[in-house]
Amino acid sequence: MTRFARRAERVQPSAIREFLALAGQPGITSFAGGYPDPTLFPIEQLHKIYDDLLTPANASALQYTASDGTPELRALVAGRLTADGMPCAPDDVLITQGGQQGLDLVAKLFIDAGDVIVCERPTFLGALIAFNPCEPAYASVPMDDEGLDTDALEQVLRTTQRVKLIYTVPDFQNPTGRTMSLARRRRLVELADEFDVMVLEDTPYRELRYDGERLPSIKSLDTSGRVIHLGSFSKILAPGLRLGWVLAEPEIRENLSLLKLAADTQNGTLNMRAAAAYLSGFDIEAHIAGMLPTYRHQRDLMLASIEEHFPAGVRWTRPDGGLFTWVTFPEGLDTAAFQRDHLIPRAGVILVPSAPFFATEPEVNHARMSFSGVPDDRLVAGVTAMGGLLREVLA
Repeated sequence: MTRFARRAERVQPSAIREFLALAGQPGITSFAGGYPDPTLFPIEQLHKIYDDLLTPANASALQYTASDGTPELRALVAGRLTADGMPCAPDDVLITQGGQQGLDLVAKLFIDAGDVIVCERPTFLGALIAFNPCEPAYASVPMDDEGLDTDALEQVLRTTQRVKLIYTVPDFQNPTGRTMSLARRRRLVELADEFDVMVLEDTPYRELRYDGERLPSIKSLDTSGRVIHLGSFSKILAPGLRLGWVLAEPEIRENLSLLKLAADTQNGTLNMRAAAAYLSGFDIEAHIAGMLPTYRHQRDLMLASIEEHFPAGVRWTRPDGGLFTWVTFPEGLDTAAFQRDHLIPRAGVILVPSAPFFATEPEVNHARMSFSGVPDDRLVAGVTAMGGLLREVLA
C-alpha cells in the first residue's frame, strides 16, 4: 500500500486545469484560461534568437549554468526593476520557473505547518496550490474597488496568532482584476512593519495596464526588507519560456536559491539566454506597448457584451489592466452547477467558478472570466449565449 507523506493530502488538482482540458475541444469557447493572446508572441524575433543560439559557437547555451540564473539575465531583470522604482543589483535577483516557482519557494522557506498566511478574498488559486503542501492555516481579508481592505487586515493581524506571511496580487488581481490603491499599499507596508510579518507581492500582470497611471510597487515602498517581489515574463514575452524572478533581500534570496537548487538545479540555460538576447537586442517596452491595444479592445468588448446581454442583478469588475473580470451573480446561483448543467452542454462555454479562489469559506455565486485571446465573434457569441441561459435560469 502506498503511504504518501501528509503534505500530499494537501495537493489538489487545479480547477482551472480541469476546465482547460475542455478548451481544445471543437465548439468550445473558453473564458477560463489566464493565457496571454498567442498572436502577440514575438515569434519572428525569438525564431532569430534561437537560430543564433543553436550553433556550435553558442554551445554553452545548452550547458549547465548558475542555479540562480545566468548573470546576463539577472542583470537585465535588475535593470528593469530598478527603472520601476526598485533599486537592486543582479545578486538581488533569482530567476525562477515562472512566478509559480517563486510562490512555492517562498512558502517552503517561511511556512511551517500551522503558520498563517493572510490572503485576499478571493485570491489566486495557483498560490493556494503552491502554499498548501506546507500545511498553512489561512486568514482571508475582503476586497473592494481599492483592493485589499487594510482596516480588515489590521483587525486580522491584531487577533490572529502565528501570521507569517501576507500574500497579495496588487495589480489587476487574479481573479478579480482589481488594483490596490496607493494609500492601501502604504498602509500594508506600515502594518507589516508593525506586526513583523513578511509580504509576498505577486505581479505577473503589472505591465499590462490599459487605463490610468502605473502605481508604485509595494516593494518600492519597503524600507525594512520584508517585501518579496515576484515577477514573470509569461504575460509580457511568452509563458512557454517558464521564466520569472524573485527580488528579495540578500539573506532571503540566498536561501530561496538553495531551495531552488534542491528542487530543479536551474532553469533551462537556452531559454534564459534567449530571454537575455531578446532584452538586449529588441525593445521589450515597445513590444508591451504594442500588446496593450489588443487587450484593451478584448476587455472593452467583453464588458460591453456583458452589459448588453446579462440580466439585471449581475455585477462585474472593470479592470484597468490584466486579463480578467470577476462576475458576481445573485445569491443562490451556484456557478459550478450552472456551468455543468447549462453553460457547457447548451452553449459550449467554459469559465472558472469561484469556489476554488477562496482560501476560507468558499462563495459559489461568482466566476472569473478571461477576455484574452478569444476571437471577437466567439467572444460576443459566448457572452450572448451565457446571458440567455442566465435569464432563463434566474427566472
